[in-house]
Amino acid sequence: MGSVTIQNLVKRYGGLEVLHGIDLTVEDGKFVVLLGPSGCGKSTLLRMIAGLETVSSGDIAIGEQRVNDMHPKDRNIAMVFQNYALYAHMSVRENMAFSMRLKKTAQAEVDERVNWAASILSLEPYLDRFPKELSGGQRQRVAMGRAIVRNPDVFLFDEPLSNLDAKLRVQMRKEIKELHQRLKTTTVYVTHDQIEAMTMADQVVIMRDGVIEQIGTPLDIYDNPDNLFVAQFIGSPGMNLLSGEIVQGAGGKMFQTGDVTCELPQNSAAMVGQKVLYGIRPEHLQASMQGSGLSATVTVVEPTGPEIHLYATLAGHEICAIAYQRLDWKPDDELKLNPMIDRVHLFDAKTKVAIPAG
Repeated sequence: MGSVTIQNLVKRYGGLEVLHGIDLTVEDGKFVVLLGPSGCGKSTLLRMIAGLETVSSGDIAIGEQRVNDMHPKDRNIAMVFQNYALYAHMSVRENMAFSMRLKKTAQAEVDERVNWAASILSLEPYLDRFPKELSGGQRQRVAMGRAIVRNPDVFLFDEPLSNLDAKLRVQMRKEIKELHQRLKTTTVYVTHDQIEAMTMADQVVIMRDGVIEQIGTPLDIYDNPDNLFVAQFIGSPGMNLLSGEIVQGAGGKMFQTGDVTCELPQNSAAMVGQKVLYGIRPEHLQASMQGSGLSATVTVVEPTGPEIHLYATLAGHEICAIAYQRLDWKPDDELKLNPMIDRVHLFDAKTKVAIPAG
């Protein structure tokens, strides 16, 4: 079994505590992404699973075995690093076979597994080349091949795509996901790139300042953020946020900011008089050049091809709406915005915790 179980895990460097009691279970065969900004502790957590960092307190188990004090080579894990970590003086074939040669694996088995991994990763034409003769994407495939041949219980990826250009990153995301779908090996993947997390993960673990903020499927985290940090961290362009309070209107509770009032989701638990942040994602703001809606003034127009990002001011707030109509939007145009009320998010202004819809 390749499950990973982490209980009350703490990491200290002298008097500085960087992980504060992490609890996490990665089920066998799942692809879990640790996502968060630089310095949140995600790479430290990955290195502790690998055995490259010691445990200050708490427990790590792979399968049924506690591995806190186990040497990395005995944990049956394989790690793929950001900088590939290939041996420059060895060919692709020799790099991929290296770990098996250390274990004195029979030559026939070494050849079989290297050829098998090369076929999966389309590396057959490059087996006799050296790393300096390969592109960045090819080098990353070699690093993945070196991990695959070990037949590990768990794959660990530490920001493996951050050195690649944008187009190649898209291709490698697809290849890593296809590889996981084929091998079904438990995978823990670290990134600060939310697109990688959203497109690849079965489950996303969002971290900040050494704690876990939320765990869930990509779409669940996107649609139902637990707090303001998660809401702002996931999504590009980011969620619009208006600060104001809940007031009593003629038809029920409303949100008010300045002289602008907005409807609330049905049966919202927000209380009259409560200071809140009203969140709405750009794609959930329906934009038009005329008709009814909230009045905003266009400041910047960004065509992206499939859609147009409209930046505007609304009641003193900078907001963004995504339009799909190819209208002649220009700065200083008046924009009419209609929020999709069932997609509105409310956060308590003091605690920054999400307020339930009902």
